Amino acid sequence: MRTGLLAALAAVACCASAHATTTREIKPDPVQGYRYQIVTTDDSAITRRIVDDMVRRLVPVFAVFRTELAQHRRMLYVTVGPAALREVAQRRCDCVVISTFTSSQVVRSILGTLPAARAALFTAVYAEPAPADQLRLVALLYRRPVRVAAILGPDTAFLKPVLENEHVNVLQADPDEDINRLLGQIAQTDVLLALPDSAVYNTENFRNILLSTYRHKQGVIGFSADMVKAGALATTYSEVEDINAQVAEIVGSYVAGGELPAPQFPRYFHTIVNEGVARSLDVEVADNVRNFARPVPAHQP
Repeated sequence: MRTGLLAALAAVACCASAHATTTREIKPDPVQGYRYQIVTTDDSAITRRIVDDMVRRLVPVFAVFRTELAQHRRMLYVTVGPAALREVAQRRCDCVVISTFTSSQVVRSILGTLPAARAALFTAVYAEPAPADQLRLVALLYRRPVRVAAILGPDTAFLKPVLENEHVNVLQADPDEDINRLLGQIAQTDVLLALPDSAVYNTENFRNILLSTYRHKQGVIGFSADMVKAGALATTYSEVEDINAQVAEIVGSYVAGGELPAPQFPRYFHTIVNEGVARSLDVEVADNVRNFARPVPAHQP
């Protein structure tokens, strides 16, 4: 359990912390005067996979860039991970920025330190699944009306209106609040929707959360595949290629027309289910649950 727990919470640690390392930039040759850089802060195998795939997708986008549509800001940064986003946010540059592989809470925290005009030049594809897709997964799993609860920390409070609009029972956690008291308040619900907030989901709390939800026959919808392997019921998740395809679409739209969209959750995803947990909760997993996905369109490189 402990090994799985540490693996599951790696996503939280990645999203919630930034390590001081040397910034590595991938600098393709400028195409017709317009340039982009992929900014990373490590040289791990997963980072190399992200960068290699992203370059493959972005080179064709810039190859068709037309100078008559040249944007006022001719440098575009794509940051990989929170440390890279923090580093680029501190730069003084006439540029736009797309953040990738960073949670919504960390993106919002970093952009919240910037002047509004500067923050408007940033967008993101968040690291965690879209709450709407997670709730659709809940509906497919249970095939009946169920009561869903979510516990939000200060950094995920912005999701409260969205979740309440979907009839989710939202509890707000204070930083020093006992997680067991909050879990007691949602004991009568059927599902706990987990969101990547380090004030709630950390190594100290996660075991208590799993024990409490098992005791009350509640399914936990995680926010990463590792969480499901560690004991959550199910989640949607996005592969590197899913995120990068969405980034390429954003870049393509920007170089064509100059419009930078608002930060967004992953558009393309797959589903993973912990079949053993499902059996213990008496949840029958149908094929439409296992196959619940939104794949990258075939025309994407």
